[in-house]
Amino acid sequence: MPTAVEYAREQYPRFLDELKTLLRIPSVSTLPEHKSDVRRAAESLVAELKRIGMENVRLIEGAGHPLVYTDWLHAAGKPTCLCYGHYDVQPPDPLDEWLSPPFDPTERNGNLYARGAVDDKGQMYMHVKALESLFAAHGGKLPLNIRVILEGEEEVGGESIAKFVREHREQLKADFALVSDTELFAPELPTLCVGLRGMIYTEIEARGAKTDLHSGIYGGAAPNPFVALAQIIAQLKDKDGHILIPGFYDKVQAPSKDELKAWKSLPFDEEHYRQTEVGSSQLTGESGYSVIERTWARPTLDVHGMPGGFTGAGAKTVIPAKAVAKVSMRLVPDMTPTEAFAKYKSYVESLKPAGIELDVRLIHSGDAIVIGTDNPYIKAATNALKQVWNKDTVFIRSGGSIPIVGDFERHLKIPTVMMGFGLPDDNLHAPNEKFHLANFYRGIESIITFFEELGK
Repeated sequence: MPTAVEYAREQYPRFLDELKTLLRIPSVSTLPEHKSDVRRAAESLVAELKRIGMENVRLIEGAGHPLVYTDWLHAAGKPTCLCYGHYDVQPPDPLDEWLSPPFDPTERNGNLYARGAVDDKGQMYMHVKALESLFAAHGGKLPLNIRVILEGEEEVGGESIAKFVREHREQLKADFALVSDTELFAPELPTLCVGLRGMIYTEIEARGAKTDLHSGIYGGAAPNPFVALAQIIAQLKDKDGHILIPGFYDKVQAPSKDELKAWKSLPFDEEHYRQTEVGSSQLTGESGYSVIERTWARPTLDVHGMPGGFTGAGAKTVIPAKAVAKVSMRLVPDMTPTEAFAKYKSYVESLKPAGIELDVRLIHSGDAIVIGTDNPYIKAATNALKQVWNKDTVFIRSGGSIPIVGDFERHLKIPTVMMGFGLPDDNLHAPNEKFHLANFYRGIESIITFFEELGK
């Protein structure tokens, strides 16, 4: 009988074909016209989890897109892992920038290009294929206990799974969680993410006149909500990237000296980062901090869109009755979303121009988190990665947010191993998203080795 890793290597062509089938489903969670596609993706995962030997496989219905749950709990005396992933994806726009159709998975230069290839269908599917390989090699058993929870709303805030975790702690009882929704720091460098920034996503709605007005007749007398938003936004940050909200930095926890020392030793080329990842003429942000510090350990504030008014072809001289700005902030330990939003809302309301009414809304939020590296699950993951990659593992933080990690710590009281295999240039949320196929395969092997290490 082959080992689990040997089985996986024999099955890689099939594993890849199955992933392509999943990627062809346009499970865009934010667009109502794709609701049936999101469900189809969930149902396909239910069928696959049943096929490989998992038990109690089912859809969990809620107000939004369904959760997928399954477990296998027959490894007496062994730890229990809660595997998490998401099967929903971002919209593919702008379509004209894709070199191949976003929902027609295409191999080029050792990469698989498709929306969701790395975020998170490809990485989530590594868990499924690792479990299949372990079942095959261990006579239909697993070396440890497994629960799996997959969601279809990660890209739209994850409200359903957050509610489920709060209300069904016993059903999700585990010793640790495994999340593969992060990236390697650099190619060929095994990486564990041990810190995430938190987030608050907001909308500022500005209202002026009771209806849209002609700018020739009413311009100079009627308040303009877009101008009001521009004036407010201009006062949220200074030219050096420093956020001007009073008290915003009061509870920012600085990284430790050991972390800063470790970050300085990482193979990071700022100019290469500027050219190949950002693509701007220069980098911006708070002075006195390195790029890594600014993106991993400092809070930020960004504007994502300002819908309203007239945006069609040609001209329409309208003063809109209302306009909206979508604004988010990334948070770091020990900032809390509740306190940060309260300070932000109070400050924005203090900037209200004459003639304008404001509504400052919180859309969704998540806590910042740092995972300790001295627990047995991080140590086992470190050992497993070294076996597969033949290199020492590096610990990093991520500038992104995975709210479920905070939910697991807060409600289930368990640490999370964030073992991801994406690359910095994988174009998450952008055209030409990709997953390096060697990382897909080595990710499966790393998870197999990790689970076998814990099951000894």
